[in-house]
Amino acid sequence: MDVILTAAVTANGMIAHHSEEIIQWSEDLQLFREQTMGQTVVMGSNTGKTLATELDGREMVVMHRHMDPSRVLGEVKTGKCFIIGGARTYSRFAPFLTHLYLTVHPLVFSTDSLPLFSELESDMRLEFRNQVDVNSDRGIYQFQYRVL
Repeated sequence: MDVILTAAVTANGMIAHHSEEIIQWSEDLQLFREQTMGQTVVMGSNTGKTLATELDGREMVVMHRHMDPSRVLGEVKTGKCFIIGGARTYSRFAPFLTHLYLTVHPLVFSTDSLPLFSELESDMRLEFRNQVDVNSDRGIYQFQYRVL
C-alpha cells in the first residue's frame, strides 16, 4: 500500500499560519479530490476541524494522540492512504511514508507559522517522480516524490 503525504505548502515549507486556519489559499483542491477519491485519508483532529468541505467518497480517519499510526495503517483497506495533515500527523506518519505530493504555492509565511513537520527524527531522501500542473500561469505545480 502507498502511504502518501499530500500537502499544499508555501515556498518556505509552511502549511498554515496557525493550527486553526481554514486554508483558503490552496489552489490544488480539485487535484486533491481527484487523487484521494475512493481512497483512505488520515488527518489530525485539528485538520479535521478546519476542513472547508466534506470529504465524501473517501474513507476518513481522524487521528487522536492515543492512536498508533502503524495500527491505523494496518486497518486501511484501500490501495492508497493519504496523510493530509497537520504537522504533528505528518511527523507521526513519517516513518511509514512511501511518497510525498507537495504543491508549492508562491507565498512565504512568517517563521511562527506551521512547518510541514513539527518534528522529524531522521532525514528523508526523495526521488523525483512527477510534476503535475495545478496553475502554470501562477507557477503552481504539485511535485511528486518517492521516499527512498
